[in-house]
Amino acid sequence: MATYVNLAVEDSLSEAVLRRIIEQSRQQYAIGFCYCGGGYIYLKQKIPGFNNAAKGTPFIVLADLEAECPPSQIRSWLPVDRQPNLMFRIAVREIESWLLADRTGFAAFLGISKSLLPRNADEINDPKQRLIGLAKRSRKRARREAIVPSPNSTAKIGRGYNGELASFVRDAWNIEEAMKNSDSLRRTVNAIGKFQPIEVE
Repeated sequence: MATYVNLAVEDSLSEAVLRRIIEQSRQQYAIGFCYCGGGYIYLKQKIPGFNNAAKGTPFIVLADLEAECPPSQIRSWLPVDRQPNLMFRIAVREIESWLLADRTGFAAFLGISKSLLPRNADEINDPKQRLIGLAKRSRKRARREAIVPSPNSTAKIGRGYNGELASFVRDAWNIEEAMKNSDSLRRTVNAIGKFQPIEVE
């Protein structure tokens, strides 16, 4: 029997990543509602409410690292006792790290050399900028133009950034390969696979 869970994430890319992890999990989950699109400030403000709501429906919350380390961020965002039916996971340092951790798959996605991809994705200081820098070297023009902001734009990402990367996550991201190069991803995958919410009466 599937476990019913709600999700809470920063943006559509994080949602695609979390859904893909859940799809491949050892546990069977039925995803209810996904609270998405407000960025980390939204999640930080809302997580006490998600924690309270978890008394009735289990929640999985995924955020980028905004503090010195995941434990300190969890303590800062959720100083009250965490409900056992709420799982709070942190991508070190950003969700893009987990995409870059699939070195073979992401290199093929961009059409660049695998040697350009880092071996320990959790150590990248600014994963989003590293990803955009790699995309600038892509031989695939449409993909490059979707991910990289246009030269005269003040935007930090290209207009098709989340959509293009979400398609990679859905169609090509090799989680097992990525886990070898990201400890935070490995821990999250294992935690979701072992998550057994308490049945609410």
